[in-house]
Amino acid sequence: MATNGSVSVGQTPKTLSPIALCHVVLRTTPDGYEKLVNFYLTLLGAKITHKSHRLAFLSYDYEHHRLAVVADPNSHKRGPEGPQVGLHHVAFGFEKLSDLATAYEERKALGILPIWCVNHGMSTSMYYEDPDGNEIEFQVDNYDTVQEAVDFMASKDFEENPVGVDFNADDFVRRVRSGEDEKSIKARPNIGKRDRK
Repeated sequence: MATNGSVSVGQTPKTLSPIALCHVVLRTTPDGYEKLVNFYLTLLGAKITHKSHRLAFLSYDYEHHRLAVVADPNSHKRGPEGPQVGLHHVAFGFEKLSDLATAYEERKALGILPIWCVNHGMSTSMYYEDPDGNEIEFQVDNYDTVQEAVDFMASKDFEENPVGVDFNADDFVRRVRSGEDEKSIKARPNIGKRDRK
């Protein structure tokens, strides 16, 4: 085992796994606090379970909070130099494609548009960006079972293209609303090699 607590691939000991990912906490500047809270209230259809001048807890389901926003006076905005290390994105799931289509239409009507729409193979996804530049994924699983998704991820198609195939959100909604079979819409076309967005 390495001295910093990490282990080499293939030497990972089995440890007790958590039962759930419970919440995500975002840090922002005091100036960006209200804008970020309002963005997530709208994006997630959430409600506030507690809010002060520097801390807000939001929930959209049975949990007391799924997301928190902290106004930290020591934080600073991202620089213009491009992506920074840290959290890449947080994903939220929907049950079926019609729900993802409705979520897109509702947010589009409020001026919130996805920055990227992609069929990853194991999921059909729309990515959004919050006012601080954090990415949020809305997704629907493309397979009926986790094992089918894992099998796809072990396939040659996924090895060649672990990123996915982009799609147009309005075309996606049209296909869903037309009554086209969900399996047809979820089927990822093979476009060959692709290793980045």
